[in-house]
Amino acid sequence: MTETPSYLALLSRIAHAEADAECYLNAWAEATPRDDVRQILQTVALREGEHGKAFAKRICELGYDPEPQTESKMAERLPVTSSTTLTDREKFEKLGFGQPTDPGQLDQFATMFADKNIDIQTGALLGRYIAEERDSGRLFQACYAQLCAEEGGGATGTTGDGATLTRIERLLEQLVERLPG
Repeated sequence: MTETPSYLALLSRIAHAEADAECYLNAWAEATPRDDVRQILQTVALREGEHGKAFAKRICELGYDPEPQTESKMAERLPVTSSTTLTDREKFEKLGFGQPTDPGQLDQFATMFADKNIDIQTGALLGRYIAEERDSGRLFQACYAQLCAEEGGGATGTTGDGATLTRIERLLEQLVERLPG
């Protein structure tokens, strides 16, 4: 009998978290009145669902069952994402999505390859997962910045980003319109 892979718990956590994310992002996509936001949410939800299934499949290929889910953010996130009284911007802020990240800092994915026992197939799956998660983060950042710009307010807790610049440009345009002549 072979030894249980040291990274099995990681794969299980990812499988569960991604399956949950598919559910609450789909709920948000159904609740948003905006087609542009819905498009981004559906894209990311599809990725999340595929990740959940791909990691569950990989666990099965390794000869194991996914470990039982010990933590889930579904109960706290689903009421937010399915709300019809919160704006999309408020949802981004309540969930902490779309916030700019410091490119000089390591992200939550940086240590995933620290385990030198990861096999080639699992490593390839993790690599694609990480690349898609980072891209989803960029999609959320751009969407959130656009929502902030449209509402005339800068992104909460951000400075020097595109949303702030857009807001400044809009305020300057309003000022110029008020000038005589």
